[in-house]
Amino acid sequence: MRSYLDLVVPVKRLDRAKSRLVGAADGGIGDPLAHADLVVAVVLDTITAASGADGVRDVVVVTSDLMLTAVLRAEGIRCVAEAEPGLNEAYRHGASMLGRHVGALQADLPALRSAELAAAIAAAGDKRAFVPDRQGTGTTLLIGAPGQPLDPRFGVGSAQAHRESGAVELVGDWPSLRCDVDTEEDLEVAAGLGLGQRTGRRFRLSA
Repeated sequence: MRSYLDLVVPVKRLDRAKSRLVGAADGGIGDPLAHADLVVAVVLDTITAASGADGVRDVVVVTSDLMLTAVLRAEGIRCVAEAEPGLNEAYRHGASMLGRHVGALQADLPALRSAELAAAIAAAGDKRAFVPDRQGTGTTLLIGAPGQPLDPRFGVGSAQAHRESGAVELVGDWPSLRCDVDTEEDLEVAAGLGLGQRTGRRFRLSA
C-alpha cells in the first residue's frame, strides 16, 4: 500500500521573514507592505505547487503571523501557531499533528514544480532522505521514514547535518525544488526557472 506524505512548512512572522529580500518587490525602496506581499506570494506559490504534487496528502503551515494565517486560511490552507520559537521546533510541532509519513519543506521555493517534488518523494520511497539546495549546503526538503520521528536539523550547514544523521541525499534533475530564495540574486535564478504566478507579479514591480 502506498504511503502518502504530509508536509510541514514553517514561516516566520512577516516583519522578520526574508530580510535579505527587502526591496526586491519595489525597486529597492524597502516598503514593509511590499515586502510582506512578496513573502506571502512566495509562500503561496510554494504551497500551491506542493499541494499539487503526486504523493502529497496534506500540507500544514506553522506560523504565528496573524495576517499570513488569515490569508492562507482564506485559500483553504491549514495553519497552526508555533508552540515555541525556532525552525526545527516548528517542524517538530507541525509533524506532531500529522500522519505517520511526514516531510519538512522550506517555504521559499517560488519556482517549485509539482512534478519535481513528486519525483523526489518517489525517489525517497520509505527511506529518510533529504534534498540539498542548489549550493549544496542547505536543505530544501527532508523526508522522514514512515512511522519514525522527522528529526529536523535545519540551520547553517543543514545538508551535512542531515547527511550525518543518516538521511539519504537525493540529487535529481529538480532545479525548482533546489532553488530556495534568500537574496534578490536567488530570486533572479528562480525567475529563470519560471516563478509562480503570485511571485512573478510582485517581483516584476522591481524591474
